[in-house]
Amino acid sequence: MKSSILRQLVILPLLTACMALLYACSGQLGRAAGTPPPLPITREVVLTQGASIALGSMASPNAASEGAPVVQLKLERVNDSRCRKGMVCVWAGYISYSFVLTGTDGSTSQFVLSDNMPNARPSITEQGWTITLTGLEPQAAPAKDEITPNYRVSLRVSNAPSS
Repeated sequence: MKSSILRQLVILPLLTACMALLYACSGQLGRAAGTPPPLPITREVVLTQGASIALGSMASPNAASEGAPVVQLKLERVNDSRCRKGMVCVWAGYISYSFVLTGTDGSTSQFVLSDNMPNARPSITEQGWTITLTGLEPQAAPAKDEITPNYRVSLRVSNAPSS
């Protein structure tokens, strides 16, 4: 009887210590050893048609120069079907923006953002990044005989977990 109580007094603290160690290590699962979790980032960016930005370099300015894979966001094209000034149109039209997000593993996500296009949203979360439209220059539709402007699309990009 004395040995079973003694055994319980030794085994219980060891079992508790092992459980605490497993719990503490579980936060490191999915990350390489010694790699800190990414810092939450929220940043305003401006893209023109065909331009891209390395989102990973927002977290670590040296990531791209160190050869580390980074997430790339590219504005593929601006789709402007709004009625031009000086024209008579059946409908007002809309403006939308087509993006490609390329992950560190080479996987891509294609999506469209718009403030007023049917079945489109002004914000989306893809591959852990939330991308939200915040502005457009120029805002007005071009005139009837004017060439299509070089649009500048403003975005808020964040990898912070949504709360």
